Amino acid sequence: MVKILDCTLRDGGYYTNWDFNLETVDIYIQAMNKLPVDYVELGYRNNPTKEYMGKFGYCPVSVLQHIRQNCTKKLCIMLNEKSTRVEDLDSLLSPIVGLVDMVRIAIDPKNFERSVILAQKVKEMGFELGFNAMYMSKWCKEYPEFLDKLGDLDSFADLFCMVDSFGGVTPDDIIEIVGMVRKNTKCRIGFHGHNNLQLGLINTITAIKLGVDYVDATILGMGRGAGNLNMELLLTYLNAHFDLSVDFNVLGDVITAFTPLMENYRWGTNLPYMLAGANCIPQKEVMDWVTNRVYSFNSIVRAIDNRKNNAKDNAQFPCLDVKKKFDKVIVIGGGECAVEHKHAVKEFISQELSVAVIFATARNAHAYLDIDVPVYYVLVGNEGRRLTVNVGGEQFLGTCVLPPYPRTMGTEVPAYAEKNTVELASVDFTDKFKDSVTAIALQLAMNLTSGDIFVVGYDGYPGEVLSEKEVALTSENRIIFQSFKASTGKTLKSLTPSLYNDLEIVSIYQYI
Repeated sequence: MVKILDCTLRDGGYYTNWDFNLETVDIYIQAMNKLPVDYVELGYRNNPTKEYMGKFGYCPVSVLQHIRQNCTKKLCIMLNEKSTRVEDLDSLLSPIVGLVDMVRIAIDPKNFERSVILAQKVKEMGFELGFNAMYMSKWCKEYPEFLDKLGDLDSFADLFCMVDSFGGVTPDDIIEIVGMVRKNTKCRIGFHGHNNLQLGLINTITAIKLGVDYVDATILGMGRGAGNLNMELLLTYLNAHFDLSVDFNVLGDVITAFTPLMENYRWGTNLPYMLAGANCIPQKEVMDWVTNRVYSFNSIVRAIDNRKNNAKDNAQFPCLDVKKKFDKVIVIGGGECAVEHKHAVKEFISQELSVAVIFATARNAHAYLDIDVPVYYVLVGNEGRRLTVNVGGEQFLGTCVLPPYPRTMGTEVPAYAEKNTVELASVDFTDKFKDSVTAIALQLAMNLTSGDIFVVGYDGYPGEVLSEKEVALTSENRIIFQSFKASTGKTLKSLTPSLYNDLEIVSIYQYI
């Protein structure tokens, strides 16, 4: 019978930063003890990094000792070959000899020779050795020589695992690749699938029918990007078709324990992940795009399409050409104060001889359709659609401004605005958040004037408890405001109330 490896904590950690609360972990381990799972992959052993990773990103000895005392199944951890060298193995693995049964190494096929040396040293330390080769859907076209070298594993590897990193292989691919792998190695074979195209189950079933020795799955399919094959689905299938004994009450309990995580992180496939899987685009990139609060599905799909076509961007526009600068510029954000104080702001605008207005977001643009000064609209992320909703083609009289070319997420400009669209040549005042609407708006303002720059509608968020989105936007804007001051020597002035300490609050009413 095929051996089953559960990698929920390791692969699911991409959503939680490898933090899981102790109660959930204990329920999980007790369930694994009672379910027909052979290996439990807990997480990574990593060298120290600058980014935060929780306990299962490092698997400290104390954590492994606790689980070893309570888990009856074989335990596994993973190393990333790209960040691990032979000289790291003593500090990473010597402390966990006797606590962990198998070490799996994530391998980029182009680094096969280097990976073999690392894997041999791991095996010499007394562990079972799993060789996890990534990018399965690219092997035949981009790494054909890699398959010819698999015989090098025969003398030491316990498992050669085929990893569908992009979630794009099909059952026909499984049949073809398993055949090719078998011709080149006597090593046991495993399969680790992702669910971008909802083919995790059928691909795994195909692999099992072809006689692979190991398959991976996770509780509720929790895993990077679109996620993995659901363990509960695999066990249900094997129970029905291979008479595998499964305690479904135990399975139900562990599903219940992980359901709050699923409701919070909402992993699983969607259109961007489907397109990424079909076009062999890395899960990490798409996961970053999907979880970014700025990017719409349309912009993600456009970015994927550009990647598929090897295009830097799908459109390019003339660079902004400033022939005459304004005395003042007002940047209008998305806060309620921009509407609450609109009459005062418009009176201030009307008495100025040389002023331009920039809408960092078109959210409040509908309140200012009657102003008679040059107007600029920043188009980042979903702002093109927001412009259409709040202004529309019939009332559009301004200029749209894009970030510099090429744009990571591609370019979306409403058809009615294309003739009046330009792009910035560069964003110079900050090194961070260069695709933020505020960063683009401030760079545009600096290009348009050497005088005063005011902001309106940057209210900030009241209350002690903010949502993740509110915290992220607040931090982003603060960094941008600080960068503006560092670059210009000036503190931005807010004409309306704001909770941002990095702004100088000056009442609009003192000017009118």
